Amino acid sequence: MTDPRTTVVVITHNRRPELLRTLDHLAQLPERPPVIVTDNASTDGTASAVARLHPEVRLLRPGRNLGAVGRNLAMRQVHTPYVAFCDDDSWWAPDSLSGAADLLDRHPALGAVTARIVVEPDGTEDPIVTELRNSPIPGPPWLPGPALGSFLAAATVLRADAFRAAGGFHPRLWLGGEEELLAADLAADGWWLTYAEHLTVHHRPSVVRNATLRRAHGIRNTLWFTWLRRPAGPALRRTVDLARTVPHDTVSLRAFAEAAAALPWVLRERHVLPPEVESRLRLLEDSQRHSTARRYTG
Repeated sequence: MTDPRTTVVVITHNRRPELLRTLDHLAQLPERPPVIVTDNASTDGTASAVARLHPEVRLLRPGRNLGAVGRNLAMRQVHTPYVAFCDDDSWWAPDSLSGAADLLDRHPALGAVTARIVVEPDGTEDPIVTELRNSPIPGPPWLPGPALGSFLAAATVLRADAFRAAGGFHPRLWLGGEEELLAADLAADGWWLTYAEHLTVHHRPSVVRNATLRRAHGIRNTLWFTWLRRPAGPALRRTVDLARTVPHDTVSLRAFAEAAAALPWVLRERHVLPPEVESRLRLLEDSQRHSTARRYTG
């Protein structure tokens, strides 16, 4: 069986062994999806290894580290109606891409489908899965699963045209919680996001990661998204919650300072979400406040 409906897009930076393992898994999928890899200026021989061992993969080399915008670059080469993102340390389970495409085919107002995430090598569920499964957002009767307020790029299949119309990932955010802004803009465009229990993505977290930098970007990007799209009251409440709960150290202070320094840009681009989308985000505030899966650590 092959399935021509979905292209898989992977971004990578200096994780050659993990990427090759992911490409091995993707090559074994029964759907045989086309795969595009954006190599974000790796210096560990990633590009040559991919070209040698996976010549069927379309390899993009922008020459610098674009972060999440590497996905935008790959999208220019996507000609299928749907796109599945995954990280270089994660891969889709057999038949999950077809299952997601079936849902998108069946429901024209569905913009994105997020799969269950299984952490390897132990085969345990990622803690975020419980939050996805128990999302408090009410959805329309036709929605095939819980309605979501955001998605995880490494575990989501999106409608390609919806992604493009919403502008893709914002270059200013680079990487770290970059999905939240795009998800809100998709919802503002009228698209619904859902979680699908019967679809699976496997994730074997790479040991090659800068947790401190990721934390700084996560805090900064949360603040930027909050003030770019939320009304003043909820934005202030979220800011206070962050200031109270993040580690009180120089990393967090630097993240807040970087977010504040971009205030002129935020004010220029600020566009408050429609009330119906904002109401969904308000329903998520309690789960965000008590989440065990979204701690800003590292």
